[in-house]
Amino acid sequence: MPSDFTEEEIARYARHILLEEVGGTGQARLREASVLIAGAGGLGSPLALYLAAAGIGTIGIADNDTVELSNLQRQIAHTTARLGASKTSSAAAAAAALNPLVRIVQHHIRITAENAPALLAPYDIVCDGTDNFATRYALADAAWRAGKTLVSAAILRFEGQLSTFRPGRNTAGAANPCYRCLHAAPPPAGLVPSCAQAGVLGTVTGVMGTLQATEALKEVLGIGESLAGRLLTWDALTMRFRLIRLPADPDCPFCGPHAGPGGAAPESEPEALDAGMSKRPTPASQDDDRTTP
Repeated sequence: MPSDFTEEEIARYARHILLEEVGGTGQARLREASVLIAGAGGLGSPLALYLAAAGIGTIGIADNDTVELSNLQRQIAHTTARLGASKTSSAAAAAAALNPLVRIVQHHIRITAENAPALLAPYDIVCDGTDNFATRYALADAAWRAGKTLVSAAILRFEGQLSTFRPGRNTAGAANPCYRCLHAAPPPAGLVPSCAQAGVLGTVTGVMGTLQATEALKEVLGIGESLAGRLLTWDALTMRFRLIRLPADPDCPFCGPHAGPGGAAPESEPEALDAGMSKRPTPASQDDDRTTP
């Protein structure tokens, strides 16, 4: 047990400390870590709450939107009393109320390709729960260039998907895929409906955001099997989870051996959707043998 843990910390994180895979050393690692949450909506809400509860030392929350009544069906960090408030301040208030020991940094900005590199620079890990393709690609490209791990989730209607994009190689020596190995460029405008158009079951965002927080904690702690090189999909109506192997694309215009110095740029106009879930099939992938019936 780290000698500088206070009695409050020992009591607050007791159930973590009891875990052999975490212990006092792991809890200290969580306290020293910094995670950026991009998007304080359906995915960002459980992310902010669970990362704060876990004791992540510094949590950045980036969003430029305000709380609306239609958000409250799924965005559980916000309340009726905070309608009209910025989502960053609302989510920060919820996280701080849960755990005042963590440091919350608010970034009330719209993330772009221009400001993404500076935004994520102070953070160890980036969690993407944003609601438009332009932001998702800006974050993914900036994180990959900076050598930072990106945990990315997406939802639409009754479905969700989750993966981790970690620059470097896996334990077998193979290159890990980047986000553009999965989706080289945004889909054409109009191909994928937004949640405002197609709807979303509120609990789907909670499940996927909680899984996203779990993956972020695993990355900080260095435990378990990472989702790097794998894509997790979930269908809530059938309650079926699938793991799909996702190897690096040798022809990827961004991370492949023949990629240009600046990587690839989106080839079509981005279109907003609640968490950027593309319905296109994943290239160069096959089912893992671990699926639920």
